[in-house]
Amino acid sequence: MNNKRRKQLHAIDERLLNLLDDIGDICKEEQEAFDNMPESLQNSAKGEIASAAIDALQDAVNALDEASAALSEALT
Repeated sequence: MNNKRRKQLHAIDERLLNLLDDIGDICKEEQEAFDNMPESLQNSAKGEIASAAIDALQDAVNALDEASAALSEALT
């Protein structure tokens, strides 16, 4: 791989890691909000929506982590 493409991949990986941090922070905030809901709300439709959002955010974090790992592997 030439230096130009290597630099491009490093820049993309850096952006992925920043997105990973941002989404991870939002996920933690959403989890805290869910945990602070009364149990009756957690078991309601609103709680189910919040829980599904948390799961989706965790999936996004995992996917970005895998993408970053794949880029790192491509750069070795």
